[in-house]
Amino acid sequence: MLDFRIDTFLCVCKYLNFTKAAKVLNITQPAVSQHIHYLENEYGVKLFSQEGKKLLITDSGKLLYKKMNQIKNDDIRLKERLTQKDHRIKEISFGVTMTIGEYVIAAPISNYIKNHPDFDIKILFGNTSELLGKLQDGIIDFALIEGYYPENDYETLLFSREEFVPVCSSNHFFGKKPRKLKDLFSERILIREPGSGTRNILERSLALNNYSTSNFIHFIQVENMHAIISLVKRDCGITFLYKAAVTSELNSGSLKVLSLDDFKIKHDFTFIWPKDTIFTEEIHSICEEILQY
Repeated sequence: MLDFRIDTFLCVCKYLNFTKAAKVLNITQPAVSQHIHYLENEYGVKLFSQEGKKLLITDSGKLLYKKMNQIKNDDIRLKERLTQKDHRIKEISFGVTMTIGEYVIAAPISNYIKNHPDFDIKILFGNTSELLGKLQDGIIDFALIEGYYPENDYETLLFSREEFVPVCSSNHFFGKKPRKLKDLFSERILIREPGSGTRNILERSLALNNYSTSNFIHFIQVENMHAIISLVKRDCGITFLYKAAVTSELNSGSLKVLSLDDFKIKHDFTFIWPKDTIFTEEIHSICEEILQY
């Protein structure tokens, strides 16, 4: 069980406001200050600093938050496990990014479900940044993502390595056959929202060539991959996505991949979970089994 002053510290980190933390915890603001001062004396470091009226977390505070927040999440999960008649895993909560959830995960997870009929499973969808937040808050046990993440904070297991390609309608007309990225800048590009792994990968790939999405003459932002694919099929623009997301459209001939000399990208789909969790062995075992399917 965590010291009650750690709960106060975590709450202050969440809101970066002593008054707000006091209200949420239903204690006085002086009590919040006392708890923080106690922890600073206990660990011999400053946990917060003031910049004008703005409260900031110090580097030491960030480290303490990271470790204690994970301990709190594990403590909650452990209490749930201990109240069960047996102590085996009975419920799994995990997150998937939109592309993976819509086009990749169905087959392996259906086989996992058939082999574990007594398990309750929660699958949450979100973009990469949303899922990282859910991991931090202990809402999910692990995630299968396509975007970038702070590698030092997570244990990982590679799920697959996928081609990331530019795609257009098979009926799309180019005045000149595109051979390089810059040949597409006169086209309208359809892209996902900021925070999406698909958009993040595109932006980083463009940056390697000193380009950005602003180089395209027009753009349409859509928060759903099905909608993007549908619009591209109707020749409303071009897009960049995982080849796995348009396998059926490529096979049917409604879409085609644009082969560019300076854009050859493969990216990992990766299982991730908090590095410091006491449940890492169990999570790794679950991910390995899903991977086998």
